[in-house]
Amino acid sequence: MEQELDSNGNKVALSPNKPARPLRMGRDFFARSHPSLQERRAAGKALRDKVPRESHSEWKVRPGRPDPIDILIASNKGRLPELIPIRHGRMLTSPFAFFRGAAAGMASDLSTTPVTGIRVQACGDCHLMNFGAFATPERNLIFDINDFDETLPAPWEWDVKRLAASLVAAGRYIGLKERDSRAAALGAVRSYRRWMTRYAGMRAMEVWYERIDIEQVLAKVSPAVQKRLRVRVEKARSQSSVDHDFPKLVESDGANPRIKDNPPLIFHEQGGRSKENRANVMNALKMYRNTLADPYRVLLDRFGLYDWAIKVVGVGSVGTFCAVTLFMAGEEDPLFLQIKQANASVLEPYAGKSVYSNHGQRVVMGQRLMQAASDMMLGWTEGKLRGRHFYMRQLRDMKLSAIMETMEPDSLRAYAKLCGWTLARAHARSGDAALISGYLGNSGVFDEAIAKFAGAYADQTESDHRAMRLAVRDGRLEAATI
Repeated sequence: MEQELDSNGNKVALSPNKPARPLRMGRDFFARSHPSLQERRAAGKALRDKVPRESHSEWKVRPGRPDPIDILIASNKGRLPELIPIRHGRMLTSPFAFFRGAAAGMASDLSTTPVTGIRVQACGDCHLMNFGAFATPERNLIFDINDFDETLPAPWEWDVKRLAASLVAAGRYIGLKERDSRAAALGAVRSYRRWMTRYAGMRAMEVWYERIDIEQVLAKVSPAVQKRLRVRVEKARSQSSVDHDFPKLVESDGANPRIKDNPPLIFHEQGGRSKENRANVMNALKMYRNTLADPYRVLLDRFGLYDWAIKVVGVGSVGTFCAVTLFMAGEEDPLFLQIKQANASVLEPYAGKSVYSNHGQRVVMGQRLMQAASDMMLGWTEGKLRGRHFYMRQLRDMKLSAIMETMEPDSLRAYAKLCGWTLARAHARSGDAALISGYLGNSGVFDEAIAKFAGAYADQTESDHRAMRLAVRDGRLEAATI
């Protein structure tokens, strides 16, 4: 049986079926002893004897590896059947798109790779497109992880490996030379290691106060990239829901505003306005309201619900129930909330079940734990009619994402370092930064190992993508290009 360490560096049993308990303070809170920084780093360093850093470079298809197409088909369970071909079509466009939608397959693969036993609140789907800039409740733009559908307490290495592999897959997708793609992955891991060392030396409260402001991001890129980014930042800051989202998403239906249909990407569900469905929606909104802090309930109560419609988003999320809701507090005073279905994390079969019975709550709690600042309208609910779990947040709030197709080697490396820094900060909030830092050390041994793994797993992704193409050709999967 493998071992993991608790927050004091003591070994505790770990098994694949162990519940993924929340990371919390010890029982003897008021009389608790605290190992020194040096002791925790030494405990991390000692783990190298059990799990050599070089061992993380390994990726080989093991005997009995599950068929990636079987895993893909299984992950479609519970999705809207009419949208599943769209999901397949999006994944089919490139190996990188396949990678983005195949978190479940990689989770299975990662579960067979070496781990130190140190756990953090993991993202679970840590690829470079799941990072971005957004507004804090104070209206400041920060850079952070922005997708937590798969979050769960799990080995920290899994997030690092998925991020590095995504950078190699992305570099190949945009036509970079292999050495440039590898350099991006190497840079991300090196950045993670160095920032984890810094967080290990900080006080606990200082780590939690830490955030990556957009100005810090701009200061670390070339003048040419900075110029382009400033244009996007200023545009995001100037676009309010009234000026941007409202005209694009809403039309007048007599006296009432109504979300525009744009099938199959935005549409009103057939029978969605039945008495039974309306009651289900209202009950779900009441539950959602109860998950908000009291001040935000007061804010939400200023708005009335006018409409809701299905909205297809992302790659991996396509087919899950995702909707946009239109609330109004006045004639030109809208609030758009996004509702996203939350299923069990792809990490659950390998890291243990969530302690939260509602997977929407799992997502929200993981997000609050990992992000420096979260959407003030973030909450969760449940649809009693079909027993589905959901989380809710604002549809857009000055959000900015990377535009992969415009990246060059220098900009991809800079972005990779930023992602590595962000991931280290997120992991340091829930895990023991000194333990992880002690294991990583000051050399580039771990960096090189993960960069090698990333290249090998990008090769695996291309092979799995070819298998998907064959599955579509043979009629095993249905794909629609939209």
